[in-house]
Amino acid sequence: MVASCELHCTNSGNAAVFCHNAVLVAAIDEIAQPREALLGAPASPVVELRDATVVYPGGNVGLDGVSLGVERGEFVFLVGATGCGKSTFIRLLMKEVEASRGQVLIAGRDITKLPRKKVPKLRRNIGVVFQDFKLLPNRTVYDNVAYCLQVIGESRSSIRAKVPEILRLVGLSTKLHDYPDELSGGEQQRVSLARAFVNHPPLLLADEPTGNLDPETSIGIMQLLYRVNRTGTTVIVATHDSEMVDKMRRRVIELKQGRVVRDQRSGFYREDESSTFGIRLREETNGAG
Repeated sequence: MVASCELHCTNSGNAAVFCHNAVLVAAIDEIAQPREALLGAPASPVVELRDATVVYPGGNVGLDGVSLGVERGEFVFLVGATGCGKSTFIRLLMKEVEASRGQVLIAGRDITKLPRKKVPKLRRNIGVVFQDFKLLPNRTVYDNVAYCLQVIGESRSSIRAKVPEILRLVGLSTKLHDYPDELSGGEQQRVSLARAFVNHPPLLLADEPTGNLDPETSIGIMQLLYRVNRTGTTVIVATHDSEMVDKMRRRVIELKQGRVVRDQRSGFYREDESSTFGIRLREETNGAG
């Protein structure tokens, strides 16, 4: 099934979106539920939270009754002040933290019921990009990316084909044998992105991917995330980068004290900017009429 999907994914954006979701559904289905439960699942949102609440030891609330869905192929920004729940949201989808209440569904499957021993298989179908890169310092650029394929049992010939190709995509084809400490911050983040996308995951999560980068470098990283999204991968980015959010005009979900306070299509980083833009657009439209 996966091979068939990869073939169709090269033909059109819509096919890529469907196939990516089908691969994720199949992965969840294999590790969590019987095959007959798959019926109708490809139409499910890639991510769905139903009254999801996270309470950390000590009583701190990470998320408070969050209910939302992210459809196949969407590009979503999570915004809000430090401590609002963005990182908790990302960690919840990776099953690094557990929901205290509610449901967390990926491709229609409730991962709150997933046994811990099966979590690694789930994570193989979710690419993750971190603010601090999390590269292996004693491995080359090539080996950092190849390692992700080795742990899922890819053949050597497949790794030799995939790794140089993904590094070419992110502009690092001349850095294969360099070590992380020989790279700039932007180059290290490109390696992190290559590692997250080398297996073409149906879902990619990015937690402050431009937080340690200068504005010019940040633009390049966001352009790469956009290209990843164009292949059909659903992308969720937690960020403080208001300039990038305002430029890209994608769906914006704003969190405050663990709650969703805004969910806006083609939104700006701040709600007042979205409102101002809408008013100005209506005035210009009416004036033109």
